[in-house]
Amino acid sequence: MGLFSALLGNAGAVSQDELQKQYSQLLCDGEEIELGFKIIRDMFIFTNKRLILVDKQGITGSKTEYKSVSYKSITRFSIETTGTFDLDAELKIWVSSEIEPSISKQFNKSVNVYDVQKVLAHHVL
Repeated sequence: MGLFSALLGNAGAVSQDELQKQYSQLLCDGEEIELGFKIIRDMFIFTNKRLILVDKQGITGSKTEYKSVSYKSITRFSIETTGTFDLDAELKIWVSSEIEPSISKQFNKSVNVYDVQKVLAHHVL
C-alpha cells in the first residue's frame, strides 16, 4: 500500500500470516481470519465468526481499542467500486437498525472490493 493512499485513508490488504501473528490472541476456539485490511495504523479483520475493528489511539498508538461486530447484527452493506477519476472503492456497513452506516471504509485500488463483498455476503446473508 502506498503512503499517499494510506494518508488519504484508503485501506490496503494485509497477509493472513501477518494478521495471525499480530491478532491470534483475539480469536476464540475455531475462529479463523479470512481477510484483513490496514488503514495507516488501524485494521479491520474479517473472521469466520465476526468483524474485528482495531483502532490504535493516541500519538504513539500504544493504546488500542478492539471492537467486535457479529455478522448477525449487520443488517445491510454496500460497496462502491472505483471509477475513472475516483480511484478508491468504499464499503459501508449498517449495524442493527441504524439509519446511517456504522462502519465506512475506503480501499485503494489494490483491494478487490468484490472479495470483501463476497466475505460479507457469505456471513450476513
